[in-house]
Amino acid sequence: MTSDRPRRVAEAIKAELADLIAREVKDPRVKSGLVAVSHVEVNRDLSVAEVGVSILVGDPRGVIAGLEKAAGFLRGPLARRLKLRISPELRFHHDQSQEMASRIHAIVREDEEKRKDSQGAEERGSSPSGSGSEDPRE
Repeated sequence: MTSDRPRRVAEAIKAELADLIAREVKDPRVKSGLVAVSHVEVNRDLSVAEVGVSILVGDPRGVIAGLEKAAGFLRGPLARRLKLRISPELRFHHDQSQEMASRIHAIVREDEEKRKDSQGAEERGSSPSGSGSEDPRE
């Protein structure tokens, strides 16, 4: 029987860590960026938490360095808020899934616009390939 506790603790860490980063971290590298905690994975004995952060504004390397520097400070308030006897070691990494999703969305939107433009050109009687098989001057 597997325990549901690591998943529940990970969700609680995600919520509390987002608040702590926004309110308590004073490092200018972190404050200059727009940081969102995207996911947290905790190992079975709750000793390590892998924290994925989306960095929407700012230098990702600088923000991650600031978060790693603040990790020791964040462990105390996190343990008190969650009433954990031992707070997990926090390991931060840059989660680029949001950036990739927005890039893919932009590509799909651009492709749809091109398809609509080419369909509109076909309906008007012109060939999108530009082969010039029909000359209107003749």
